[in-house]
Amino acid sequence: MNETMPPIKNFPLYMYRVFMKWFCYFSFGVGTLILVILVFPVMMIFFHPKDRFQKYARRFISFCFRGFVKIFTFLGLLRMSPKNRDEYKNIKSSIIVANHPSHYDVVMVLSLINNADVIVRGNLSRNIIVLGVVRRLYILSSLDFNDMIESCKESLAKGNNIVIFPQGTRTPRSGVIKLKKGAARISLLTGAPIIPVHIGGNDKYGLGKGDPHTAFNHTERYIYDIKIQKPIYPEKYSELQPQKAVRRLNEEILQALQYPENQ
Repeated sequence: MNETMPPIKNFPLYMYRVFMKWFCYFSFGVGTLILVILVFPVMMIFFHPKDRFQKYARRFISFCFRGFVKIFTFLGLLRMSPKNRDEYKNIKSSIIVANHPSHYDVVMVLSLINNADVIVRGNLSRNIIVLGVVRRLYILSSLDFNDMIESCKESLAKGNNIVIFPQGTRTPRSGVIKLKKGAARISLLTGAPIIPVHIGGNDKYGLGKGDPHTAFNHTERYIYDIKIQKPIYPEKYSELQPQKAVRRLNEEILQALQYPENQ
């Protein structure tokens, strides 16, 4: 039992939430297999060329993720409260960066954004899912860096948004955020603005880094307060040396994710 969490007051409700969390994990996995094995191959047949398939497949993923969020909410597992929901519909050709407190963060962010491109971890390229579909949908981090930058430029030019979780892993429950520099480098090389998205709310115990898979928040459902921060434009660092520009931009991203305005 985690001593930093308050004691469990309603044990039957707590066990229900743990069980439903595992049910959702299972359902999400099954749903992913259905999309990969049945839905996307059919879409690839009917939607040509590749750009058209990507457009509709990404919209469909966003639609499915919104459905999952509604199921999670109906089951009493979470409540998502995105501030200024309509703003997400108007974001184009930007790099969206977000902090990463839980397993569900990708689902939350992509449920709000229809035109989201994602830089996928390179080690997934050994997975059959990537071989069949994800490689056609998203950008692999295992690409040569110059090739990845060109892929990002092409995607941004089409009005897509590149979604990056610059920590590279989930945030420890200590709340200390450490960022990798990939998002800052991509922004400076492509000229695309950074839009920080802060994922707040309550304690995500049971979904965070190092948490037991059998755990849940001891007293309440998970609450996701999601807020868009002010855009960060890379042009302000254009006169600096490249390494210094990356460092300064990365610091500004960290500030926006660590201490969001009006939060």
